[in-house]
Amino acid sequence: MLRISDTVKHLIIINVLFFIATSFVFGEVMYDWFSLWFPKNGNFQFWQLLTHMFMHGGLAHIGFNMFALWMFGTPVEQRLGSKKFLFIYFSAGLGALLFQLGFYYFNYLPLMEELLGSGLTESQILQMLKSNQISMDLSDVQLANLKEAFPIYNASMVGASGCIMGILAAFGMMNPNAELMMIFLPIPIKAKYFIPGIILLDVISAVTGQSFFSPSNTAYMAHVGGAVIGFIIMWYWKKNQFNDKRWN
Repeated sequence: MLRISDTVKHLIIINVLFFIATSFVFGEVMYDWFSLWFPKNGNFQFWQLLTHMFMHGGLAHIGFNMFALWMFGTPVEQRLGSKKFLFIYFSAGLGALLFQLGFYYFNYLPLMEELLGSGLTESQILQMLKSNQISMDLSDVQLANLKEAFPIYNASMVGASGCIMGILAAFGMMNPNAELMMIFLPIPIKAKYFIPGIILLDVISAVTGQSFFSPSNTAYMAHVGGAVIGFIIMWYWKKNQFNDKRWN
């Protein structure tokens, strides 16, 4: 059995403590304070940029993520050391939120522009998005735009998935011929094909809304962002492997 490395062990402990506090002690207060809310939402706080990486939405969510962290994080930490491992881990987490928030804004801003152009004020729009109650007569187009903007305005991100996707990308670059399998597709596939395939599915899911192997409320672009940042960091270190930035 693969022995767990120290940094991975500590990250798992922190995630589990957050999950216990959320599930059995503070409940919804934890989600309100430590999930990453859409920046236009009144619940948004700057510390959520970090704390959301330790929050999870349920037992299956944290169980799968912590298993992946142990499985892929341990060999990556053993190869790179704890400092570089943590650099990839948190850089991927930040990259994940930038990709996901960028995707949200890409969809949100045109909707707001149309709503403002239709004669509504920003305060009226935000009040309806916040309360999910229509307090005036609106056209079909206005209602459709509000309906589309509502899940974005009220979106909250939780989970270490973006961080772990960065670690998975690092693992794949170190072990391109390692054979991996999905729980729902028990066929061994080499990492150099498996990981890009997972990223492609996430992109398709983000664009179409069609979920393949994840819950429909998954932040797909966060997965993509984490993997891209992990790949870029490892590519840079590999490119400079003969100077002081080498990866081992």
